Amino acid sequence: MSEIREARLLKATSLVDKGFEPYAGKFEISHSTQILSEKFSYLDNGEEFNLSVAIAGRVLSKRVMGKIAFFTISDQEGKIQLYLEKKIIDSFKDETRLLTFEDLKEFVDIGDWIGVNGIIKKTNKGELSIKVIKWQMLSKSLQPLPDKWHGLTDIEKRYRQRYLDLIVNPHSKNVFKIRAKCISFIRRWLDERDFLEIETPILQAEAGGAEARPFITHHNTLDIPLFLRIATELHLKRMVVGGFEKVYELGRIFRNEGISTRHNPEFTSVEIYQAYSNYIDMMDLTEELIKKVLNHCCSALVINYQERNIDFGKTWKRISMKNVVKDKTGIDFDSFNGDFNRALNAVDKINIEISPKINTLGELLNQVFEQKVESTLIDPTFVIDYPVEISPLARPHSDNKKIVERFELFIAGREIANAFSELIDPVDQRERMQLQQSMRDAGDLEAHCIDEDFLQALEIGMPPTGGLGIGIDRLIMLITNSPSIRDVIPFPLLKPEITSSKS
Repeated sequence: MSEIREARLLKATSLVDKGFEPYAGKFEISHSTQILSEKFSYLDNGEEFNLSVAIAGRVLSKRVMGKIAFFTISDQEGKIQLYLEKKIIDSFKDETRLLTFEDLKEFVDIGDWIGVNGIIKKTNKGELSIKVIKWQMLSKSLQPLPDKWHGLTDIEKRYRQRYLDLIVNPHSKNVFKIRAKCISFIRRWLDERDFLEIETPILQAEAGGAEARPFITHHNTLDIPLFLRIATELHLKRMVVGGFEKVYELGRIFRNEGISTRHNPEFTSVEIYQAYSNYIDMMDLTEELIKKVLNHCCSALVINYQERNIDFGKTWKRISMKNVVKDKTGIDFDSFNGDFNRALNAVDKINIEISPKINTLGELLNQVFEQKVESTLIDPTFVIDYPVEISPLARPHSDNKKIVERFELFIAGREIANAFSELIDPVDQRERMQLQQSMRDAGDLEAHCIDEDFLQALEIGMPPTGGLGIGIDRLIMLITNSPSIRDVIPFPLLKPEITSSKS
């Protein structure tokens, strides 16, 4: 590797000695490879089109055959072939100070960025090409690209050195194009429906809005601890209190938790709040939005995810947590009549791992659901009516105070969205936050803190509101058929590489 680097450094130095810059300051581009491919695909084999074009890209391959060479270069949109002929390139060398065909052979390596000017040509074999008149070195690559036949087979290296992954793996580049397209569409869709995007603080005095362990930092000037936000919820609700009826934020969330194919400590979500609505309205909004995203990004409502077809066009099932647990496990939590020990004995027979901190029927029901049911929900399914014990920010159900008006959307065995009719009763909210604080004081680092300013905002008065959060990364996983969340995050958090040192 060091020999290759030294050889390429020498080429860069030689270019300087000849009076040429190996790292250019600018190059004027007239077209992208995609536009050229679409516009001139009609040309017959051997036909030329006398249009002057200027394109730039990274050299992916080179074949030199005497006085003719064929290069392939790539830009953001795709690839195109370069047809380079000695007599054409060298015919201008005396008129202006240009690099020659011999310079091309001597100094250009795979991985270099070059710019070329020329005309459109389709070769006799039917390959759309640029017939190059002149060329320029734009950036000399000092390190070789991964072998084109074997690619980047080390999965962790793909995540750690994403730039290499993007160069050699067209699918990865397409994933991030789709990601950008999806995020842009969601914002536009919400904006067109009069939702206003609000930027809420990332550094917060109290991390609330979810049950999660926060990252802790410190502000030196104020000499106070601060937390990276674990949700945007409580600040967006403050905006509703202040009179904004439809608000959202699409941005980064930080949770000091484990890493898996579904979890990254830093991830993207969109949270949406609409006054005068409830969780049923949020269900309708969620279904409509996701279907629109699929139509926009996939042009289809049936997608294949990990060798399973998922039909988003069918009616999305809505089922209570108790009923779906009963359907999947046979355990009827209503039959226990509030007897926690009876429920515990029944659950023990189906091999559920029970955390020591669980001491209510609602928490136990949720454990059974997460361990035995969640992974079985492949088609879009709204699981509704969650236990009040695990939903400290949700409104109690009008017919049953032991449950709340909440849903989570599951697709392909994982949670995609979470929503509820917001709890707007400040007295009830204080009691629930106090319970959460006592759990936190007892050692549960994921429990809520008491947020006095938020409680004061509720006492000012908040209208009935529906709130929704959608995990953008997991949605992109579905759309791009990606098995891991790290496939759809450009730079996922990874454990530092272990480097060995020799004494």
